[in-house]
Amino acid sequence: MSETTRMSGTTRTLGLDVGERRIGVAIAEEAGGARPLTTLRRDRDAAVDAAALLALIATHAIDSLVVGLPLEAAGQEGAQAARTRAWVEDIRARIGDHMRITFQDERLSSHLAEQRLGPMPRGRSGGPPSRHQRDAYRARVDREAAAIILQDAIDGRAAAGTAQFPKSTTTESRR
Repeated sequence: MSETTRMSGTTRTLGLDVGERRIGVAIAEEAGGARPLTTLRRDRDAAVDAAALLALIATHAIDSLVVGLPLEAAGQEGAQAARTRAWVEDIRARIGDHMRITFQDERLSSHLAEQRLGPMPRGRSGGPPSRHQRDAYRARVDREAAAIILQDAIDGRAAAGTAQFPKSTTTESRR
């Protein structure tokens, strides 16, 4: 953490949209908004994912993470939510217990991201998109979804009147 961050008490936060193939990453802006940052390729080995996150954490002086929790439509945790929680525990063991990690309901975040970005671009001559175009679009959607997840958490924190994300791992629901 930078000396400026430590002295000002500002919490630097990354939002994560963890999928099977990619991890969308967003960062909280000092003005209170969230912006898409990057998309990481998800690895089968959590140590590789942790190393990529640690590089971002060091570069941006991050002290907390908000991870999208894929709840089912009715609000219960299903198999994907259990996989996300297990991934977070693997990552937590590798990045350290000092990192605050909270969960945020991510229902419909990818759908909202697709609406914001518009339709996937067509391929040459109006044909179907190439694999590269599809992959690039999906990466943009994941980054945008991470920004939506993080913004929901920021808005929830502001509505609750708290200056920082809680230290414990919690689930916060979408309003």
